[in-house]
Amino acid sequence: MTTLPPGRPLAPHQHRDVAESFGIDTERYDRTRPPYPDALIERIVEGSPGRDVLDIGCGTGIEARQFRAAGCRVLGVEPDPRMAAFARRTGVEVEVATIEEWDPAGRTFDAAVAGTAWHWVDPVAGAAKAALALRPAGRLAVFWHAFQLPAEVTEAFVAVYRRVAPDSPFNTQAARQATDAYRPILDKATEGIEETGAFTAPEEWRFRWECTYTRDEWLDQMPTQGPLTRLPPEKVAEVLDGVGSAIDALGGSFTMPYTTIALTATRAAAP
Repeated sequence: MTTLPPGRPLAPHQHRDVAESFGIDTERYDRTRPPYPDALIERIVEGSPGRDVLDIGCGTGIEARQFRAAGCRVLGVEPDPRMAAFARRTGVEVEVATIEEWDPAGRTFDAAVAGTAWHWVDPVAGAAKAALALRPAGRLAVFWHAFQLPAEVTEAFVAVYRRVAPDSPFNTQAARQATDAYRPILDKATEGIEETGAFTAPEEWRFRWECTYTRDEWLDQMPTQGPLTRLPPEKVAEVLDGVGSAIDALGGSFTMPYTTIALTATRAAAP
């Protein structure tokens, strides 16, 4: 779900308070956030010159563990020490820093990836650092899950969220837009990659899949989403009650279509 609205004076990556709010409950985040399609992981690995992967904004290590399972050596870079600590407990090597401030110290990688994190990165500085850390023909791949809730669930969320957080900067309209809400993020990321002059022309990959959630499963994930991570517990509970009632009216579960969208380019050879 895209969180910040168009026209906001600050770009998403400048809202560090929001970007670093997801570590409030690392166990819930790791338990409920979906992994990425195996086909995406395989395509990135197959399209890279080797198996050394830099995971930018690795969070709790969800995609890092997927790349490790695919035979890769992974180094995570994560600004939130809580997220980094959780990822380390799962066996992921992590350095605590924003990618803009991180020092590769001469190390290079075959792929640099970012799962549901690149919108919290300065699109130009992040792409420049990825270019510095990638070997020639190394692949940059940044990706997100776009999903479409049932209309009844979306409307319940929007109604109760506007009531409990009328001054929130988050864009509730984006909840209705599914993949279209990611267009501004993808465009900014593309511009940043192109501005470096260090990559081939970016391209988009899309992977469609679906997941069935029970009422309890979806309500368990919701507190990890940007619009709720900074709300007081009593307001979160109100939102969950409203959404839970909508899911109950659907029979207690729903099947949600996902599109995982990847933006990718390869490191051009030095002139």
